[in-house]
Amino acid sequence: MTLDAKLLRLIDRHDEIAAAMSHQSNLSSDDIMRLSKEYAELTPIVESIAELQSVTAEIAELGSLIDGESDAEMRKLASDERDNLSQRLPELERQVRLHLLPRDEADAKNAILELRAGTGGDEAALFAADLYRMYRRYAEIRGWKVEVLHVAETGLGGIREAVVSISGRDVFSRLKFESGVHRVQRVPETESGGRIHTSAATVAVLPEAEEIDIQIEDKDLRIDIFRASGPGGQSVNTTDSAVRITHLPTGIVVSQQDEKSQHKNKAKAMRVLRSRIYDAERAARDAERAAERRGQVGTGDRSERIRTYNFPQGRVSDHRINLTLYKLDKVLSGEALDELIEALIADDQATRLAAVNP
Repeated sequence: MTLDAKLLRLIDRHDEIAAAMSHQSNLSSDDIMRLSKEYAELTPIVESIAELQSVTAEIAELGSLIDGESDAEMRKLASDERDNLSQRLPELERQVRLHLLPRDEADAKNAILELRAGTGGDEAALFAADLYRMYRRYAEIRGWKVEVLHVAETGLGGIREAVVSISGRDVFSRLKFESGVHRVQRVPETESGGRIHTSAATVAVLPEAEEIDIQIEDKDLRIDIFRASGPGGQSVNTTDSAVRITHLPTGIVVSQQDEKSQHKNKAKAMRVLRSRIYDAERAARDAERAAERRGQVGTGDRSERIRTYNFPQGRVSDHRINLTLYKLDKVLSGEALDELIEALIADDQATRLAAVNP
């Protein structure tokens, strides 16, 4: 099917849905919900197509005006206007093609963000805490809601592990490129010789799966109940409320002990388990596509070093797109994180467009 035929089909479908929605008395509530969702997804595409068609038609009209106009000043004005509109065409065409790219079904989902201290001991845990604050501030800036599912602190201001749910508009689509190994280079406060140490933290961003996405049968689960404990073996509470769930088919294990209620710990653990299983299934399904794109934006593999935060030089470097910002403080405060994310999204779009239109 040609591009023009695809565009016409989308416009026709948009019109069909609009006509159907104008007679909602003939539709079931499920049909209304389904059509409303499809209409909302098609509307930005149809608007982009309409803008492209409008500009193309205006350029053609100006061309006819220039050919038939005897007044030199009017020809000059029309020519300048045509040139201005012609400069807009490539970006308008690009936007339409972007809309036609296959969508990542998880982009509209909320996200489970898992953060763990890596190599580097106490310094790695302190860096993990820095990243934890960065993502929470970034979420606040974007108006997203953050729900803490689990945090294991070191007692020195560091974090061994944190798991949070982030909900809002376009959460997963914006955070998915954060998965990977984040490296920090700085002089620890305990370092008397002023030597720069390198440590790391690992970030995993998973689309938060709903029950409709992943069906988990009770027979596939082993649930262990135990007494929660804090740092150094300190008891968190005196009841057996901590929960460890093992998904037998995949071997994925999730533990949760932050709540005093066994029921609440189980519910939180199931949310994380469901998202990890969903992410694993996506990874397996997308393995071939990821291999084709390896070396571009990256695979999202958590073993892949993606970014370095260099404190002595005040810079942040993303190694996948060779982008360096000398805005370390603003990145860690969440203010400038969008500059990195926007660049990663643009690179991903360019790569996918090139694959469709070699």
